[in-house]
Amino acid sequence: MGASERAGLEARLSELKGISENAQTAGGFDTVVIALGDSDARLRRAAAWTLGSLKDIRGRVLLETALQDPDAAVRGTAAESLGALALPRSREPLEAALGDPYARVRSQAAWALWAIADVASLDALTPLLHDPDPSVRWSAASAIGRLPTPATFLPLSAALSDTNDRVRREAILGLGRLEQAEVPDLVRRFLNDPARRVRVSAAVTLGRRRDRSSVPMLLERIQRDESWVLPAVLVALGRIGDPSVASALVGAASRREAWVRVCAIHALGLLGVDEARGVARAALNDPAWAVRGAGAECLARVGGPEDLNRLLERLEDTHPWPRRGALHAIGQLGLTAAAPRVREELKHPVPEVRLAAVWALGCLRDDGAKESLVQMLRSLAPTPGEVRTIAEGDGAVKLLSDAESRLFDATVQALSRLSEGENDPVVLRAVSDARARVRDDELDRPARLPTFETASTSSITLRQLFDGVLAAADDDELGC
Repeated sequence: MGASERAGLEARLSELKGISENAQTAGGFDTVVIALGDSDARLRRAAAWTLGSLKDIRGRVLLETALQDPDAAVRGTAAESLGALALPRSREPLEAALGDPYARVRSQAAWALWAIADVASLDALTPLLHDPDPSVRWSAASAIGRLPTPATFLPLSAALSDTNDRVRREAILGLGRLEQAEVPDLVRRFLNDPARRVRVSAAVTLGRRRDRSSVPMLLERIQRDESWVLPAVLVALGRIGDPSVASALVGAASRREAWVRVCAIHALGLLGVDEARGVARAALNDPAWAVRGAGAECLARVGGPEDLNRLLERLEDTHPWPRRGALHAIGQLGLTAAAPRVREELKHPVPEVRLAAVWALGCLRDDGAKESLVQMLRSLAPTPGEVRTIAEGDGAVKLLSDAESRLFDATVQALSRLSEGENDPVVLRAVSDARARVRDDELDRPARLPTFETASTSSITLRQLFDGVLAAADDDELGC
């Protein structure tokens, strides 16, 4: 390849990168289609990747065809992009790709089937648990573990004996999603696995199952295990809910490692014991922002009106996470005296703080927030935003946020709570206009609400949120 040809290739690769970063590029899709048919494998691979980043369903057939490309890297990228689209119609072509001679293609096809999560894929995925390549076995175990069927119990149980620790981890996490009574007995011994990621997955699973029989082993791990594993152990003890572990959690809350302190405080909040209150209050002044945030979140469960001033102080915190926790506690505890200060947080530049403020104002039924929430709703889009990593810690600790995706729904919910028993024409018009911006097929999806929203509303749909405001209104009130 001459210099001019190399320059031309680099220019086309750069163009594809620009299209992937700006989905609204004029003629972008057609440019990608042309590149996918080019003779250069690098260009075809970049085009396949771009189709996945665009998430344009028109690319499905093209990507399925690219699963037959002579270049393995193109086939693997096509499988990866089909996973990004996650369309059920791609299941059979991806199942065929599980037999590809190249391990990366088989692995990416399995991950794509993980995204689709169709139980019909179980028979095609199960043989991959015996694949000679550990990355393929790992991706297959993960995909099988996500399938919503008890039929995954036997293949996942067999995968527990895999020599690869990632495979064992995925098998344990998959078993944790099942209801079979045998799961805790199978998993408990992995608290002593030589691989720390496996010990973490065992603690997570036993906590989810609220397995009281594992409490002695979990307490032993507090004394013996490294700080990378301890967060998962502590949260598991909190979820299991045995109050006898409170003293061990209080001790862990004074450990040197910040993420251990965070998870010990969270676990104490889950237990709801009296000891949690003093630990949470002390944590509000911890030098680590994550610990201050955990202290505020804990007070949402165990605090009271006497914590008002402490929580207002956290609203002046220089880091957004403690502010978010304080807003959660203020809303959960119903501290209406804080409403004027909470309104100010609607203008905070960080979406996590704005989301918490919206939710808190709805909980407080603060009439003074109506105008601001109406204006906010008019400016929000009902489409999902980016998921951001706030921070990563040891073991299973990872703070992710998709607050921008949740702001629209949360604002509708807050206005619904503020409008209970009355038909405010300004609110009705704003909510009606917002509903008109939502596609019909989106109305019946689960509402995207703050992660600390109570379980009683966890299954509510977006349609139900809108109906909570609009159901009682007549056309005159809507200005029709």
